[in-house]
Amino acid sequence: MEVVHVFTDPDGRFGNPLGIVDGSLVAEPDRQRVAAALGYSETVYVDDAATGTLRIYSATGEMPFAGHPTVGAAAWLHSTGHPVDTLHVPVGPIAVTRSDDLFSVRADTTWGSTWEWHHLASPEAVLAADPTTYDAGHSFLWSWLDEPRGIIRARAFAPAMGVPEDEATGSAVTQLTAQLARNLHIIQGTGSHLYTTHEPPTHATVGGRVRPAEPRTLTI
Repeated sequence: MEVVHVFTDPDGRFGNPLGIVDGSLVAEPDRQRVAAALGYSETVYVDDAATGTLRIYSATGEMPFAGHPTVGAAAWLHSTGHPVDTLHVPVGPIAVTRSDDLFSVRADTTWGSTWEWHHLASPEAVLAADPTTYDAGHSFLWSWLDEPRGIIRARAFAPAMGVPEDEATGSAVTQLTAQLARNLHIIQGTGSHLYTTHEPPTHATVGGRVRPAEPRTLTI
């Protein structure tokens, strides 16, 4: 298996790690168990690289769509000789675009987990938040860093899927993009960068940079 870091900053730092596994190596009944053992917020199983057919698992179950796994998988497929323009996941086909070193996916903003939104007064308040006080469900904290330029500071807590704090959350920021009805640049977690475009009435794109893959040992 390999690990990429999705939504890094321009210098390749930070980003949300994503496990990428050849789907032929893990039978479906074992996929959630393996994903939980790997310990990443999500793991992608590539069932057909040529067509971009994927399955996505968190530690607690299969996900029909998620942002950082699809962006990461799109970049990984491109790097391994399969530059697909569509990914196929359980929720449906996902359009993929690339601009220089940014990979983006286009999603319906109703997809993904249901979040509790917390618009805080300042970026400092976001950074000072204690994850242990958000011990259930999915909570997204955000504040403007530069409102005229659409830059946001954010953190996300997702204990409902076994992730006390998620470093970078693609599906959540597409939902926030729809709420605010504008393109956004989100700096999340320790310093990950996500970029969105608003495509009304029902869609948004989310994209970012992906650090090249690192090999890891897969124990089944």
